[in-house]
Amino acid sequence: MPEFVCATCAAPFALPPAVLDRYPGWTPRECRNCRDGDGSPSRGGTKAPPRRRGAPRDAPVEENLTVAEVLDRYTAGPQDGVFTDGSAHPNPGPGGWGAVYVIGGEVVDQRHGSEAHTTNNRMELTALLAAFDMVPPGTPATVYTDSRLCVDTITRWAPGWERQGWRRKGGDVRNLDLVQQLYARAKARPELTLAWIRAHDGARWNEYADSLSTAYRRATL
Repeated sequence: MPEFVCATCAAPFALPPAVLDRYPGWTPRECRNCRDGDGSPSRGGTKAPPRRRGAPRDAPVEENLTVAEVLDRYTAGPQDGVFTDGSAHPNPGPGGWGAVYVIGGEVVDQRHGSEAHTTNNRMELTALLAAFDMVPPGTPATVYTDSRLCVDTITRWAPGWERQGWRRKGGDVRNLDLVQQLYARAKARPELTLAWIRAHDGARWNEYADSLSTAYRRATL
């Protein structure tokens, strides 16, 4: 049975091949416990499109929109900060990342890239590295990611791993090279706050970052 790693709690979980076959290209992001345990309401404003009838509750509603289509469709969510996203289709497989720096609803800077073979978690971390570099030193800002795993990795677990020689109970630290780089940036930039934002709930600039992260799959940015 195909196995995945939960983006929230980092625990492995599995889904029957019959479920995956019904939704080609879908990579589940959360295990059942994390998916069903978070009942917080979505933000107001433009809503993300509804799931397909019969789709699993945690199936993403990612539409592979261009950035222009995102701006035309979505208006809700924070209007300041750096918004990031990473993806891989399938996971592991070809992947991309994106980051957009916004002040007052206007784009200050944006960056994106791709790799021929990677994972969604590596792309999420890569996007965050770019985000920390986009904000001028000394400028307060919030850096958003829809990966709780990335937030917890940097804000909760990395300090202990560093004290233990970059080891954790149960095995090696995954994506250690990127985790070490991002943790070093976070320590050097206390004016930047790393925060989680819900994926695909209609937040304009988070959807924009998602579009940047999937640009490698399209002919038009």
